[in-house]
Amino acid sequence: MFTINIFSIKISYTKQYIKAIYICSLSCYYDIGEEGANMKKLTFPNELIHIPQKYEHPINEAGKLIDFYYDTYESFSYNEKKQKLHKHAVVYLPANYNKNQKYNVFYLMHGGWSNENTYLGRPGQESEFKNVLDNAIAEGIMTPMIVVCPTYNNLSPQDSSDYNLAVRLANNYHNELTNDLMPAIAKEFSTFAKSDNQTDIKLARDHHAFCGFSMGAVTTWFTFQYALDYFRYFMPSSGAITDNGELMAQMVINQNKKWNDFFIFAASGTKDFAYPSFTRQIQAMENQPMFRYANNEEDGNLYYLVAPGGVHGRKNALEDFYNGMIQLWK
Repeated sequence: MFTINIFSIKISYTKQYIKAIYICSLSCYYDIGEEGANMKKLTFPNELIHIPQKYEHPINEAGKLIDFYYDTYESFSYNEKKQKLHKHAVVYLPANYNKNQKYNVFYLMHGGWSNENTYLGRPGQESEFKNVLDNAIAEGIMTPMIVVCPTYNNLSPQDSSDYNLAVRLANNYHNELTNDLMPAIAKEFSTFAKSDNQTDIKLARDHHAFCGFSMGAVTTWFTFQYALDYFRYFMPSSGAITDNGELMAQMVINQNKKWNDFFIFAASGTKDFAYPSFTRQIQAMENQPMFRYANNEEDGNLYYLVAPGGVHGRKNALEDFYNGMIQLWK
């Protein structure tokens, strides 16, 4: 048994009041449950934590990778639904995955010149980062979660090698993500979404995170722009889309969300070529009332950690991901 304090703000006794109670009760039913009742508020340390070297080695109690296929549509004619695509994602299931247990879902997008196999590998060709997840979960550092590695590549595996094309695809990706991939994941695996319909997936938004490095960070920002109904947590690293903080704040307003409806954990490195532009975006956001800078989601919704000497490469990218993942859903 647990008690939830719904009324942190004053609400007049109107039809909207009754609707608010109804929506909150649904949210509590779908989003919290027994698994989430004692979940702590997200809190980050004062500096990035290095991945223990021993975590890079495989262990016996390991999760597994799955080749996951789903149907979607060509990106630039998506709304017309003229051209069907059969796409592939790599899904990580933690050790002892149990269909009777609900799991949070972490979407991890690759960067430029990359694909869905870049970070975790694929079945039979697992990467060192897959081993990191296994070790961190086994030692209780990371909460067991489903990790989905999709791709914004459209008609060719080489799409991500064309910068301008990749930006356009990243901007469009939310269509495929929310309409096709997320329902397919909710249908196939045991998540906090009660079903694969849009309403249930939105009600489970507290249990969804989107993350990426470089062009993956660009995709993360566009997901923030278009899909706040579906995600609470966003973790972009070393990839900016604007230095206009007011524009970023307007994205939240346009989706009828408030400051405490999301949390952004950002990261970069001082020797990363994207560091200056990425830092300008974070600083511009920090200057807007919508974004409250704090290392925890009780007091704020935006936090930024920088790796001294960190560069635009795989090692720093994986370290950024690791730092976000070990704090989520504790």
